[in-house]
Amino acid sequence: MESLYYLFITFSFIFLLYKTLFHRTKNQPPAPFALPIIGHLHKLRNKPLPLALQTLLSQYGPIVSLKFGCRSVLVVSSPSLVEECFTKNDITFANRPRSMAADHFTYNYSSYAWASYGDLWRTLRRFTVTELFSSNSLRRTSAIREQEVCRLLHRLYKVSAYGKQKVDMKFLSSLLMCNVMMRATVGKPCVDVEDEDTEAEKQLLEGFKDRFFPTVAMNICDFIPFLRKIGFKGIEKSMIKTHNIRDEFLQSLIDEIRAKGINKEEKRSAAETLLHLQELEPGVYTDDVIKSIMVLMFIAGVETSAVALEWAMSLLLMYPEILQKLKAEIDNYVGHKRLLNDSDLIKLPYLRCVVNETLRLYPPTPLILPRLSSEACRVGGFEIPKDTVLLVNVWAMHRDPNVWEEPSEFRPERFEEEQHEFKFLPFGMGRRACPGAGMGTRIIALAVGSLIQCFNWEHDGLDMAQHFGLSLSKANPLAAICCPRQEFVNLLSQL
Repeated sequence: MESLYYLFITFSFIFLLYKTLFHRTKNQPPAPFALPIIGHLHKLRNKPLPLALQTLLSQYGPIVSLKFGCRSVLVVSSPSLVEECFTKNDITFANRPRSMAADHFTYNYSSYAWASYGDLWRTLRRFTVTELFSSNSLRRTSAIREQEVCRLLHRLYKVSAYGKQKVDMKFLSSLLMCNVMMRATVGKPCVDVEDEDTEAEKQLLEGFKDRFFPTVAMNICDFIPFLRKIGFKGIEKSMIKTHNIRDEFLQSLIDEIRAKGINKEEKRSAAETLLHLQELEPGVYTDDVIKSIMVLMFIAGVETSAVALEWAMSLLLMYPEILQKLKAEIDNYVGHKRLLNDSDLIKLPYLRCVVNETLRLYPPTPLILPRLSSEACRVGGFEIPKDTVLLVNVWAMHRDPNVWEEPSEFRPERFEEEQHEFKFLPFGMGRRACPGAGMGTRIIALAVGSLIQCFNWEHDGLDMAQHFGLSLSKANPLAAICCPRQEFVNLLSQL
């Protein structure tokens, strides 16, 4: 009996070795040599994933076929291939791959970002487009963004009114975005501490992040399923614990709103709107669906916007001539008698260029969230099998000299007249593009514009090293030196 067992193991290994080394569909994209069982995972060991994939793309061309364990992966990084994936093949790539994290964090895939392409996804997309991120909705929430930016300006004025002061822009950016998204989602700020107790605020902010920033990224257990079965490194156990903590917190927010009563005539938050819809369609807008949308707003709206704001300020400090040009645009249009507001943004084209160029150089999500092919298709003339995971390396494409002129330079002017469709993808593209792109760019632009309008900025050394996670953050937080502009002291003192 034991000899049969070992014979079975031997034949299984030989079969997997054959599949890995010799069994490739004709006319697949170029691929490096793959090892049995792990495929190409060994090539990702020593670098962050976007950089490791960029290295492979530089060797094999803008389209590469890989094996991550048992999963087939397609990596692309050219505008023509992106166009092909997200136009002709957009429906084919409209699904998401299942993963261990998604199993636990998406409320049975009822999250808009991770729901399968179908009726539920269309319902959730319709809600996000018409209720959360439409032009009317953005106008309704403009007061929240303006008020929270004013709170930030007031805070900076208090610490720098009597002279130059160094401030932690990473903390302040995160605090701003957390409060904006919490107010938009549930009607109250994330952190609301009297007398602006920084240490207490940091603890509350870290608690918020601990609940929401473990996300649905794929991990080694998704590529080698055997590891999940043996509880590798306790990853799944940790996910379950995190989800339970997160779920309890979200349910408490929902119950609090229910207890207060829903204002059906003047819905003031996304959660109130969802609870009102729940009364009309209880089978669709369940508590789990509501919580999944809340999670998505927190994750997508906080971290990406916060890191983009910090990068924008870092770049402006590195290029003072661009900072001065931006300041002149704001002064010429807004003047010195009032603060920049949300409705001014459309009249400040250079500010928009600064934000776009920041998102090009440092895209908050350097890899577009993975897609999954629902059927076989062709991309770039190659045959792509069903159930292939699609990764678009935004980082590589945004810095490709074949796509951008002088790609490593910070040049906002490149966005003044040029059209950049299919090569500028900070928010993705196609059916699965981020619906919150408009809100994200507005809050970044409003914050950057207000900080430049009201304060003079300096630095005593800039570290532009990057940390590649799910978002592309600064490896070391920006500590910038600010001082109120004399023309705005009176306005700032009244905030």
